Amino acid sequence: MIENWPPRYAQNIQGYGGYSIGKLFKMLRDPEIISLAGGLPSPDMFLKTQIREVSKQRLEQDLETIFQYTAIQGEIELLEACIAFLRRDRIRVNMEEIFITSGGQHGLDILGRCFLDPGDALVLDRPTFAGAITAFQMQRPEFLGVDIENDGSDIDAMKKVILGRPKSRAPKFIYVVPDFQNPTGIAMSLEKRRALLDLSYETKIPVVEDSPYRDFRYYGTSIPSIYSLDQEREGGHVIGLYTFSKLFCPGIRVGFSIGPSDVIRTMMNIKEGNVLNTPKYNQDLCAAFLTRMDLDAHLRKCIAYYREKMDVFLGTMTSHFPSDWGVTWTRPEGGLFLWVTVPKHIDTKELFYEAVKYKVAFVPGEVFYGENPSNHHMRINFSYATKEQLAEAVKRLANCIESQIK
Repeated sequence: MIENWPPRYAQNIQGYGGYSIGKLFKMLRDPEIISLAGGLPSPDMFLKTQIREVSKQRLEQDLETIFQYTAIQGEIELLEACIAFLRRDRIRVNMEEIFITSGGQHGLDILGRCFLDPGDALVLDRPTFAGAITAFQMQRPEFLGVDIENDGSDIDAMKKVILGRPKSRAPKFIYVVPDFQNPTGIAMSLEKRRALLDLSYETKIPVVEDSPYRDFRYYGTSIPSIYSLDQEREGGHVIGLYTFSKLFCPGIRVGFSIGPSDVIRTMMNIKEGNVLNTPKYNQDLCAAFLTRMDLDAHLRKCIAYYREKMDVFLGTMTSHFPSDWGVTWTRPEGGLFLWVTVPKHIDTKELFYEAVKYKVAFVPGEVFYGENPSNHHMRINFSYATKEQLAEAVKRLANCIESQIK
């Protein structure tokens, strides 16, 4: 019997801890705990009746092929539907510039494999999406984190980081979530999107634009995507990652990636080696979501539903967190998350275990940093719990934090 397995693991995986947020969930099995931790869309927004109808039809009409292997790039019907979906956002791509992924996390994994060798650098916000950090960590890169500002990435600081390195060690890409960022809920201003493109053009470093939450704007005016702004100029500097996990439902695991044709072709080659193809059944459901269900009506319903939940949460926070406690939080215009900052003497990883005793949960902020984590923040999700649960969760969280302040 082999008793010592770790030395046999690939060097890239030795010490790799996986997705720490997922590991937190096993502690939240107590039904009395109100979880603000996961980024789960509400099942109230699932199009259950339409999904049943489409499933029944597909299973009756196409049973022989729906469970077969299918094209690596994706089903033509879904690819065409995604291209039309992008045109709503003034993004124009052709069939050589898009492929289907098994969710947004799959796109991140393929991107990391495509660009990163051990020791390669990438630029990203502090904090940023923990799933991206987890995906990229498998390649053992160097994370060059830059503190995010209230209006998005600090482009000037990113420029200093990039220009302060030898060209031979230039970052492979800049990763951003410009619309209602996970975890902060911050949206990047139009001025900064243009400045980021200027930086990309100056340094020849591509931008990776991750867009899971773009359609969930509750207040304010929509800001053009970085991809569309790039297309107004020279083009070819941006890679876009998309998922239908929040818009449709996460269980089908369908997303897509767009970019220059050479990049997309290479990423598809990697897909051949890891999952081969995205399940046709899942793709067909997603294609029906985009072409046969009323997408605009669904988005309006989601926006109204999540906006009301966010307002309840923010209002209750204001009522239960006195200003002299030193607790602050972001006030997003959209998305599914907000970012809470507590006094520096409170470690939110330790606070998490205390909060569970109060029957409320969140994600400690340290997991959203590629390096040198800050430990006095937490990510809050408001999309899954009911409005009544959200109000109660804030009260429990306030009681827990008050016990640490006084």
